[in-house]
This record gives sequence, structure tokens and C-alpha cells, in this order.
Amino acid sequence: MADFLIVGGGVIGMMLARELADAGADVTLVERRQCAQESSWAGGGIVSPLYPWRYPQAITALADYSQGFYPQLAAQLKEETGIDPELRQDGLVFLRVADEQAALDWAAQGQRRLEKVDAAFLYDTEPDVAPGFSEALWMPDVASIRNPRLGQALRASLQKRANIRLLEDTDVVDLYHEEGEVLGVQGKQMVLAARHTILCAGAWTGLLLNKLDQATAIKPVRGQMILFKAPKGLLNRVVLMDGRYLIPRNDGRILAGSTLEYAGFDKHTTEDALISLRETAYQIMPRLRDYDIEHHWAGLRPGSLDGIPLMGPVPGYRGLSISAGHFRNGLVLAPASTQVMADQLLQRPPKIDPTPYQLLAD
Repeated sequence: MADFLIVGGGVIGMMLARELADAGADVTLVERRQCAQESSWAGGGIVSPLYPWRYPQAITALADYSQGFYPQLAAQLKEETGIDPELRQDGLVFLRVADEQAALDWAAQGQRRLEKVDAAFLYDTEPDVAPGFSEALWMPDVASIRNPRLGQALRASLQKRANIRLLEDTDVVDLYHEEGEVLGVQGKQMVLAARHTILCAGAWTGLLLNKLDQATAIKPVRGQMILFKAPKGLLNRVVLMDGRYLIPRNDGRILAGSTLEYAGFDKHTTEDALISLRETAYQIMPRLRDYDIEHHWAGLRPGSLDGIPLMGPVPGYRGLSISAGHFRNGLVLAPASTQVMADQLLQRPPKIDPTPYQLLAD
């Protein structure tokens, strides 16, 4: 019997497994497919909420912690596994921001580095951005990470730990419980027992909680993205305009995203989304017309109320906790979410107040 059983092998589930194992616990992680192949793979990898000043303090607290943690984590994973998550600390350019003053006020209040820059700065920083902008906002400390590589590195890290049992291609069909105590999970052909079970199953978490008559706002929200096969140096930092973004990778490729669609668990891509994403990318950087779209894909975010994740014990069921509902910011908030959950599960003094993320009993 494991000390902890984690359902879901995305970035959040894997980071939590790693933290609990390093504290000395025996951990089983169950993933319905391969680790980090759902929203952890499909996202863009910006280590910041898109417009951070528009989020509630509950999100800001998590984001601030995570942004400071990622450089250390990326370096550790590269040294430990030989896989480079490709953390780029090159900043973020905001074009055409309607609530510019709110952004500047937010930055001043929190002593964060965000400033208005003129056209000379913008085009010196990113010469191939579309002409005609007289100003922009600039956050030099925002990083991006290549999330598929991060997932690969985390998976390899787990495989190096003798006290982590990794079960991929394993469906969980139900939670195994008796008299209000969750004792593990029911698979298609087996029962996995644990002293404590944690649901980190992303958009699928709500389905498992429904089996316990626990209703949540967690539901799938489809996001589609495209990838341009561009040369190195065409784009060197994240550029955001009208809710859409371009993200550079170390090999020159440029990711453009993303849509926000309530289509259930349907992960099909659509021609309408492809056209919309392509045209937005051209508006931000006209030179992308010269390069092929190499890939078009979709993922399912775990949508939640106001984007605030649920992290903590599930009321009415001993031995069951949840860490899900991170919506568009799963990767952004993953290190902080790991800290919140590990402190609760290991009964450590909390580094981050867990109160805003608790499930409330009826």
C-alpha cells in the first residue's frame, strides 16, 4: 500500500509525486495515457498568467511563487535527467492593451517590473513585429518553458526514484471507498490501495468527483494552437496581443495560440480555429506568412470558477484530496500548487496560505 496515490500524470501530478517522494513517502502515480500528454503537452509554456493584473490575489500569490521557482527547477531537471526544459527568461511584450493604466498601477502596488515602452524600444527589441505601434507594455522578468520537454524531464526524474511507482496507460474508473473513507482507486482490472489519494486528473477530475456526488465547476475547455517552422532569431520573446500570443522556441519554431472553446471532451482541431490563429499570428508578425505551419493541435484545460484551482481535502471523504481546476494556468501555477498540496499532505507549516483553494462542505 502506497502512502500516496496520485491520479493524473500531468505536470502538477508529477511535480507533486516528486516532492512527496523526496520527503520520504512511497508514491504511486496513475495516468490514463502517457505522462504529460494532455494539457501539460498542449499548452504554450508562458510562466505567467496572460494579463496578470486581471487576476484575483489567489492566483497572483501562486504565480509569484512559481515564477521564482522555475529557474531552479529547470536547472535541477537538466542536471538530473539530461533533458533541457528550455526555460527562456527573455520577457513578454504586450501590444494594444486596453487597460494599460490598471496594469501599471498593479505593477507599482506590487513592486513588479512592468513598464510602458515607446516604438523605438519595441522595434529594437522585436524588429519583425507588425509596424505601426507607438507603444507597448514590457515585462522583462516573464519566462517561458518548452512544456513538452518539461514533461519529459519530470517523467525521467520520477523514473529515477525507487519510491515512486509509475503506472501509465492505466484507466481509473472509480474511487474505492468504504464508510466515508477513500482507500484507493478502482481500475478496469485491479484495485490500487493507498493511505491517501490525490486527484490531479485535470479536466477529468470532475468526472471522478461526480461519482462521489461532489459537484465542482471543473470542466473541459478546449484550446487549439499552431506551430510555425520559422528560423532562429525571427522572434526572441513572447508577444501578446488581444488575448493571443506568439512564443519562440530555442530551435526557432514559433507557437501561436490559443482558442477558448467549450466543446466538452472533444479534442478535434477545426479549420475555423486554424484560420483564426493563423490570421492573428500574421497580424502580430507579418513575416510569418513566409513560413509553413508545421503542426495544429488541441488540448483540454481544466476549467474552473474564476480560474482558481481547488487544492485540499474533499469534504466528507477521509483520505481524499484534490489539486485541479487550474484552467489556463496549470503550468504557471504548478510549483506553487505542489507546495500548497505537499504542505497539507505532509502536515508541514504552509508556505502559501491554502485557504482560498479549499473545497467547502455544503
